[in-house]
Amino acid sequence: MESQNKAGLPAMDGFERRAASQSYGARTCDLLVRVLALVLTLAAAIVLGVDKQTKVVPIKLVDTLPAISVPVSAKWHYLSAFTYSVASNAIASSYAALSLVLATSGKKGVMSAVIILDLLMVAMLFSSNGAALAIGLMGYQGNSHVMWAKVCTVFGRFCNQVAVSIALSLLGSILFLLLVAMRLHKKSK
Repeated sequence: MESQNKAGLPAMDGFERRAASQSYGARTCDLLVRVLALVLTLAAAIVLGVDKQTKVVPIKLVDTLPAISVPVSAKWHYLSAFTYSVASNAIASSYAALSLVLATSGKKGVMSAVIILDLLMVAMLFSSNGAALAIGLMGYQGNSHVMWAKVCTVFGRFCNQVAVSIALSLLGSILFLLLVAMRLHKKSK
C-alpha cells in the first residue's frame, strides 16, 4: 500500500517533489510575465492614446507680408500607424488579461490555443511597432526627397510620448515572445 503524508496525500519522492516545485515555479513565472506584458501594453496604449499637442506656428504665405500665427495640433489619431499602434496595444493588453485566466486552467487544448494567440500578439505588436517607429522617424528626421519637414522640432513633447509608447510596446512584445519561448521549451522537455 502506498504511504501517505499527514494531509492524506500520497508521499512523493525527491524527484516528484522537485518536478512539482519546478512546475509551480514555471507557472508563477508565466503568470508574472503575463502580468508584466499586460501592464506594458496597457501603458503603451494609454501613453499614445492621450498624446496630443497644440502649438502656435508662424506661417509665411508671401515673402513680402509678415508671418501669420496659426495654431496647429498633433494628435495620435491623425496618423494611421499610431492608430494601429494604440489598437494593437489595447488588443494585446486585453488578451493578456484574458490569458491570465486561461493560463491558470492548465488544460492541454487551452494551452495550445494560448501559445498560438501569444504568437499572434508577438506578430501584431512587432508590426505595429515597426509602423509607428517608421512614422516617428519620419517626424523626427523629415524626408528631404519628398520635402517633408521635421515636425519633432515643433512638437517635441508629442514625439517624446510617441517614443515612450513605442519603447513600452516593444518591451511588451518581447515579453510575449518570451512567453512563447518558455512554452515551447516546456513542451520540448
